Amino acid sequence: MFFHDQLLFPHASEAQGKREEGLLMKTPDTKRALPIAAAVLTLGLTTACATTGGSAALDGEARLAEMVQGKTAGEPQSCIPALLDNRLTVIDETAVVYDAGNTIYVARPENPRSLDEQDILVIERSGGQLCKQDIVRTVDRNFGFTTGAVFLGDFVPYR
Repeated sequence: MFFHDQLLFPHASEAQGKREEGLLMKTPDTKRALPIAAAVLTLGLTTACATTGGSAALDGEARLAEMVQGKTAGEPQSCIPALLDNRLTVIDETAVVYDAGNTIYVARPENPRSLDEQDILVIERSGGQLCKQDIVRTVDRNFGFTTGAVFLGDFVPYR
């Protein structure tokens, strides 16, 4: 069996005649315990990452459903008359939403994981409208560096 003292006092294991190189004495118990502990840790981290990524998307879908509740989806459009940038909302890992009053436009990007509501969208428009081919970059709100790019899909109006 491996004891905590063997890490603190590695030379104490010499008296037992089983000391190997380094601080960790490898007895039959620790040879089996270390791979098992590593596997458990890896599984836990993988599960935590998968849960975190999935939950943001699920939360985003729920938030979007709440925003369009009671409205009917119309025909997708490649451009919309978006005059005020302050009416643009980013929903984590889900969509970009433009509130035009009675109509809400929803654009789902090709890679929704690139959307983070903590980032600022910087849009380089080609004209007076907001179009799916416009260049959209995400910028860190605190430090001002570019964090990625967003490729918008068509805008679906909800009325």
